Amino acid sequence: MRIVLSGGGTGGHIYPALAIGKQVMEEAPDSSLLYIGSPKGLESRIVPAQGIAFEPVEITGFKRKLSYENVRTVMRFLKGVARSKQLLRSFKPDAVVGTGGYVCGPVLYAAAKLGIPTLIHEQNAIAGLTNRFLSRYADTVAVSFPEAEDQFRRASRTLYTGNPCATNVARADQRQGFAHLGIPPGSRIVLLVGGSRGAKAINDVMVDMVPLLGRLPDVHFVFVTGESYYEGTKSRIEAAAPKLPDKLQVLPYLHRMPEVLAASRLVVGRSGASSLAEVTALGVPSILIPSPNVTNNHQEANARSLAEAGAAEMILERELNGAVLFDRIGRIMNDPLVHEEMGEAAKALGKPDSAPAIVRELRRLTGK
Repeated sequence: MRIVLSGGGTGGHIYPALAIGKQVMEEAPDSSLLYIGSPKGLESRIVPAQGIAFEPVEITGFKRKLSYENVRTVMRFLKGVARSKQLLRSFKPDAVVGTGGYVCGPVLYAAAKLGIPTLIHEQNAIAGLTNRFLSRYADTVAVSFPEAEDQFRRASRTLYTGNPCATNVARADQRQGFAHLGIPPGSRIVLLVGGSRGAKAINDVMVDMVPLLGRLPDVHFVFVTGESYYEGTKSRIEAAAPKLPDKLQVLPYLHRMPEVLAASRLVVGRSGASSLAEVTALGVPSILIPSPNVTNNHQEANARSLAEAGAAEMILERELNGAVLFDRIGRIMNDPLVHEEMGEAAKALGKPDSAPAIVRELRRLTGK
């Protein structure tokens, strides 16, 4: 198959697209991929590093109030459509896949106007503006959360597939996770992470919790601060507890995140769609602290979906402090029945076959 992928702005859009592309290549190694993204977005660095051809299209998002800048955005959209049509005619894809972000707009719209089969994937429980706009043109809308299907009533076809990032992590080897951390296999690990770039609120609560960690002497705590926060957070932790607990690691970044997730007994972090896909694919209980600084407050909706299913506990950032979080961690880690029930609920929500399901739909759309 010849597949065009498009998605940008955040890793939450980029990594699902890459997961779909990886599945396409595994199933049909003679396939060809082209990624169309913004020249200024993260995708312009991440995608070429994966060995995938990348072509840029200039586009910006609409402002939420009337302004002259929106007129310029319309002009950029029309230019983006023309550029996308040029790229699509040259590459001759069998299908085009969009995973969200402004750049998907002109690419998927151009594909629809050229009669090329299109699929969009929505990662969040609350659909993004671009995907809602594109749903009337797409042949299939794939969703990560069942409740998102109702937001695409004008779509020709909706399909609950889960998030394709789940497929990659479901294959992770927990033994490599223990080895990467230098922790004995079978140890009980609590992983606290604020996303690839870190989160100040979670780093602050990590510092508050350090003096309490000795109350769970058989638990290994792994704090991932994000590279830009690492030095400052490490210094504050050392000031809060001059004699650091033996079973504490403070790291700027994790290069083997899927394997470490597979080795973890509990994950504490934000509630981005890809992260939730990963913990549910593995059946790992979680404590979710949704970011309040995202469009449509979608992280809270994501977290609530897991919490209502019994797979996670949610703490809103305004209610967060070290004592509250440590109490929640202790209750889950000290009660095997609670831990087991949460893990089973998470596993029930997991869709480790998400990427194959999306590729099956692409085969249906293209007849290949």
